Amino acid sequence: MALDESRCGPGSAVQGHTETWAEIEEEIDMTGHDEEVIVGKATLPERNSSHSLVRAAIYARVSTANNGQDPSMQTREIREYCERRGWQLVGEYVDLRISGAKEKRPELDRLMTDAHRRRFDAVVVWKFDRFARSVSHLLRALETFKALGIEFVSLSEQVDTTTPTGKMVFTVLGAVAELERSLIVERVRAGLRNAKSKGRRLGRPRVDVDVARIGSLRSQGRSWAAIAVEMGIGEGTARRAAARQTLR
Repeated sequence: MALDESRCGPGSAVQGHTETWAEIEEEIDMTGHDEEVIVGKATLPERNSSHSLVRAAIYARVSTANNGQDPSMQTREIREYCERRGWQLVGEYVDLRISGAKEKRPELDRLMTDAHRRRFDAVVVWKFDRFARSVSHLLRALETFKALGIEFVSLSEQVDTTTPTGKMVFTVLGAVAELERSLIVERVRAGLRNAKSKGRRLGRPRVDVDVARIGSLRSQGRSWAAIAVEMGIGEGTARRAAARQTLR
């Protein structure tokens, strides 16, 4: 079946499609249809341009339920946010009466486990401090989410890693955390240099070991563990002392 290329020319688009005339002819020939293709009218179905639905997970936390703290205040706003964006809510993770100082929390641990299982595409929290106990903890979690292809949204701070601004905030947080680590390393090194300049010995203190007694106990058939307990030293220390004595 022939197509009139003179009206649009080879490689032209039909109704917003990018198929060339050769591709359209081949596609029609494969279907076996004999109807004439009229240029300027819809002849092929539009491609499906809809995106897959984003699966969202909620995380909320309250330190105590006795002082009027209710996680539903957090979860309600997050649900409304997900509904406005057309996201599918697939899970809620709520830690009750759990201090923010604790890095290990039952529901947070379950959230991270499900993240590795790719059970959702985005994590939404009400506020940073409801999720992470420190900037470094937050950054480690965000790095994990980024590696897994999971987005992160904090409503109160209006941080959304699906947007360029959110990605910028993530980069700034990473830079601040890196600066903090560098400052800590520098302070530790300065302290070590200061201690050495004052003649202080660094590391664990040297332990004086009675090698002769170790040999005597071994000759009596005592085990290394028993010798270590009796002499108040580590088993490894006893073994190394005996080995050095043997090499002399």
